[in-house]
Amino acid sequence: MNEKRAQGGESLLFLTDAQLRRGIEAMFFAYRGFTADPDRILARHGYGRAHHRAVHFINRWPGTTVNNLLAILGVTKQSLNRVLRTLIEDGLVESRVGHRDRRERHLSLTEPGRALERELSDAQTARMRDAFRRAGPDAVAGFRRVLEEMMDEDLRHLFEDAA
Repeated sequence: MNEKRAQGGESLLFLTDAQLRRGIEAMFFAYRGFTADPDRILARHGYGRAHHRAVHFINRWPGTTVNNLLAILGVTKQSLNRVLRTLIEDGLVESRVGHRDRRERHLSLTEPGRALERELSDAQTARMRDAFRRAGPDAVAGFRRVLEEMMDEDLRHLFEDAA
């Protein structure tokens, strides 16, 4: 651990359990707000949050494999297959056989899939942009740092690789 990071952490040791619980509650309510607009959009299409996560990461990494998506989402193969089947049947995702390994399935969004992803991300981007604007640049940097520190170490590389 570097010295600057250690000093920053030491200054936060005064947080009480009650203050940490308030932080946990803030995360719950913030997540509820962050997902509210996309939930309304998804409901119009008969989809849920699992569909949103799949569409988001397929858009982020076009051509990703089903196995890679499983690792990113941390869901069961059965659960992901249900979501993908719906998205493929509805024409939002296309699945192609791998060139090197024919057992692999590579996923990408179709134009309607990209349009849905844009609508969902636009709603969340607007909410996040407004919150960041109101909180200010120091809060934005601190918020991102806290989120990164909360990520499981073995998954942090997925976030860093996406930058």
